[in-house]
Amino acid sequence: MRVLYEDRDEEGGRLVVYETSRYEGERGNFRVLAFSDGAAQGIMDIDRPSRIVFEYPRALLHLMESHIPDFNDAYIIGLGIGTLPARLYDKRVKVAEIDPRVKEVSRRYFGYSPDNVDVGDGRCLLVREPNLAYDFVVLDAFTEKDTPLHLLSQPFFRLCRNKLNERGALLMNLFGRGGGDTLIRAVHTTLRAVFPYTCCFELPQTGAADKRNILLMGAGQPIHFREKEMAGFVAFQPEEGYVIQDRT
Repeated sequence: MRVLYEDRDEEGGRLVVYETSRYEGERGNFRVLAFSDGAAQGIMDIDRPSRIVFEYPRALLHLMESHIPDFNDAYIIGLGIGTLPARLYDKRVKVAEIDPRVKEVSRRYFGYSPDNVDVGDGRCLLVREPNLAYDFVVLDAFTEKDTPLHLLSQPFFRLCRNKLNERGALLMNLFGRGGGDTLIRAVHTTLRAVFPYTCCFELPQTGAADKRNILLMGAGQPIHFREKEMAGFVAFQPEEGYVIQDRT
């Protein structure tokens, strides 16, 4: 492993960019953006930079293209290395990223060039956007601890629905243990309290306790997708949970 960039914020949070010849058992040339715990937040195949390595962006793209084939406007919370917004180069896209280091790293080490990234809290920035303006709001925001709860609450989901047009949808990439995970159950129950149509997808794992990417989608209209084009994700129904409210 060769470290290209490393930095710690005032709270000790570490951000690192490194190159490696092996990732998840695959040999090659990879450049990775990761937090202190080593969890990869983005990965680029250096030999094939246009390749989308992670499964979840491929699945998100299919959901977007299948649900609204002619969509134009998307608001993305969480930049990472810019995989998803870079693929939407022909759309009108705004990105919110809370960490200015991530904005700089995505440009310097991963070639993200569009000038469409605002630095700040995604919820606060989304408030400023006009109502009914977007086909999609996409939540792909992580800290070292997890997705911030103020981006998973009922008031936040209501804000998203206000910013979406009548055919629009909210898409989320989370991390959990499937249908029995307490947080995933709560997020889905909260989502159903705001959107009449919801779907959940997971990457199958050998162990029920294994954490994995979980995709959730809420929409005002029936959701369309083709499971064979979901990059390995399969639909599932979480158990009932509680409704997440903002902390006072």
